[in-house]
Amino acid sequence: MLLGIGLALAVLAAGCYKTRGRLPVAEIHATTRELAAAAATVAANGDVRSELTASDEDPGSRDRLDITLRRESANAANTSGRTELARLLQALGRVATRHGLTQDAQSETREGILFSYSRGGHATHTVRIRVAAVSAAQETEPTDAAGGARLAIILDDLGTDRAAADAIFAMGYALTVSVLPNRPHSVDIAEEARRRGYQVMLHLPMQSVGNGRAESEELRPGMRAEDVSALVNQFLQAVPGVAGVNNHQGSQSTADAMLMSELMPVLRERNLFYIDSRTTAATVAYDAARKAGVRAGFRNVPFLDDVEEVGAVRKQLLVALRGAREKGEAIAIGHPHRATLAALQEILPQAKAQGIQLVFASDLVH
Repeated sequence: MLLGIGLALAVLAAGCYKTRGRLPVAEIHATTRELAAAAATVAANGDVRSELTASDEDPGSRDRLDITLRRESANAANTSGRTELARLLQALGRVATRHGLTQDAQSETREGILFSYSRGGHATHTVRIRVAAVSAAQETEPTDAAGGARLAIILDDLGTDRAAADAIFAMGYALTVSVLPNRPHSVDIAEEARRRGYQVMLHLPMQSVGNGRAESEELRPGMRAEDVSALVNQFLQAVPGVAGVNNHQGSQSTADAMLMSELMPVLRERNLFYIDSRTTAATVAYDAARKAGVRAGFRNVPFLDDVEEVGAVRKQLLVALRGAREKGEAIAIGHPHRATLAALQEILPQAKAQGIQLVFASDLVH
């Protein structure tokens, strides 16, 4: 990479305009081949086509990658399809990161997802991902049984430690990240997570019993409805692109029926789901969400990392897997501690072997 940059700077010094600040075409083509290979490992039943159309003669030219994921027509947007798309975006993102490429905002149309990679302000690749409906007879592998066990793992408290977020992204599993607002890296972690195909939630600060470790701004019982709406909207602006919300702390707030009845219409208007972290047995948040017409779920297995030791987290993960098998579906919550991430890397490969599908939180709301 440094050699490529050095060559570009040398060309610039020589006054050659057509390659100013641009990656060498040979490196663009090599990256395209890596992107295509990464996509092919995920889209096993689809098509991956690449066009090496970047050229020295046209500084605005770029390579193209066209990826088609094939799903049964009746289930084009099913859980396995969303998971496959997430894995694909993660695989592409890892290659792009290795080559110092950045991704622009995704454009979603009926034809699929369109985005570009660039470096130094110069576009290098255009990527289009389509989901094609096929008949059941065209499927090469049977779909998962309808009654298969599913597990969603939410990792809370993202926003401060970028290295912890990068460690999550490197794992490549369908994990949901819940980001605290107004932290040093809240925005860039949320945006990077979405680019890599992870689901993002707002980790909404709420008052706890005894007000321990209070946030400077949080939902509190007794707030006026307009103040609840204003604060939640402020938090949503601070964490872009969220799909849902769960409570940060909140043992006092989630037990307050009035406050929860004021919160849920705000989420309904934004088409956001709610996950009750269940930090207290007295919570009414899930019931309030359902009453207000908000899609909702709740943590139904123990927290993963009340004890921040690999061995302890390992045991809790095994409890979560067992809970998913026994209940059919489970929502687990942990935090980006080193011990938690180490245990996840060790245990999550066992999920598939046990017939458990890792899904996003949105797949388990009702």
